[in-house]
Amino acid sequence: MSTEHSGAPSLRLRVPIDEDTLSWYRAFDDPEVMEFFGGVPEELSLYEEWTARQRKLDAELGYCLWTVLDEDGEVIGFTGAQPWPRTEYGPVGEVEIGWRLARPAWGRGYATTAARITLERLRAAGVERVVATIDAGNERSIAVARRLGMERAESFTDPRTGRRVDCFRPTT
Repeated sequence: MSTEHSGAPSLRLRVPIDEDTLSWYRAFDDPEVMEFFGGVPEELSLYEEWTARQRKLDAELGYCLWTVLDEDGEVIGFTGAQPWPRTEYGPVGEVEIGWRLARPAWGRGYATTAARITLERLRAAGVERVVATIDAGNERSIAVARRLGMERAESFTDPRTGRRVDCFRPTT
């Protein structure tokens, strides 16, 4: 599905396919991209599990972390939503919206455009409320959340990293 918003870049979101495993791995094989996700790139096997889980989520819920393709059809990352995966901390029971893009795609409006498309798709799937959990130091992602009309509602400490995470919620 291709969607354009006025003045926004053209992009497409799709349910991850097998080939996206390697594309995600390559897109995120960058310490700068992974700065707020542990600081080091993940193993290829993690992306194999993630893409398979996203296909399952989409089939069951009608949403997932979709692969983002730019105007040339190149994979530049993912955006979408999934149920918060933890039961011991954070926004337990909530649907979390998120995005992660390859470094060359930063600063071009892709994350905001893809997140807006995600919100439209979530509404169509019957999801009324979402949260965005963002490392408190990740100013770029915080700016995206604010462009989506979200504000920091609460914070928690990620027990895996010891870092503060801010939970953003829509203001309306």
